[in-house]
Amino acid sequence: MRNSAKAASGGITLGTLIAVLISWSANHSILWAIIHGFLGWIYVIYYLIVY
Repeated sequence: MRNSAKAASGGITLGTLIAVLISWSANHSILWAIIHGFLGWIYVIYYLIVY
């Protein structure tokens, strides 16, 4: 079970990183990057659908 916990933690971190990078490239705002970082994969999926 330790490996699955590490995998889940890595996935959350990757989603956060991708969301922050997309947000920064689209908005150039630290505040929006932080907010989208908290949303993580939700924002990444939203961005893919809208754009």
